[in-house]
Amino acid sequence: MTEISVDLVVEDDEIEAVQALCQDWLDWHWKAYPDDWPTEGNPMDPQRFQKILEDLPGLHARPRGGIFLARLDGEPVGCVMYNEADGMTAELNRLFVRENGRGHGLGRMMLERMFEQMKSDGYKRAIFSSAKFLTHAKEMYQDAGFVDMPHPQAFPEAWREYVYFMERRLDPSE
Repeated sequence: MTEISVDLVVEDDEIEAVQALCQDWLDWHWKAYPDDWPTEGNPMDPQRFQKILEDLPGLHARPRGGIFLARLDGEPVGCVMYNEADGMTAELNRLFVRENGRGHGLGRMMLERMFEQMKSDGYKRAIFSSAKFLTHAKEMYQDAGFVDMPHPQAFPEAWREYVYFMERRLDPSE
């Protein structure tokens, strides 16, 4: 039987596993990246992304953020993280499952575990942005209760046609 776990990261070796997963995510991103997209100012620029990887523990520090690590039979295969966007809203980032972990529902499990923690942290809403070419991801987010939202005012005009934003109330009854 396959053992699956999704846990809030607390140990340094778990951070290193998440950083490795994020590096895999970046590598995957550039393999899948459409040729017709702009590259200037790309948030996935490898040098810019290296700084983000180094800063992950601070960017998603408890108590207003969190990093989750998914394991399949003890092996790290997925991650997702969030931080505070404003007092009542958390922004999720870098949801990724390695190919050897796909097909087990880990993406959805990580989202659900993260939603529980966000609610416990006092958040009422979750938001995120993603690339439009990742159509399979958008379907998963819609199935998890996310709906489209407008681009933030400060979002660069040059990127608007390539990126979408979504939001989800953490307590659907509110």
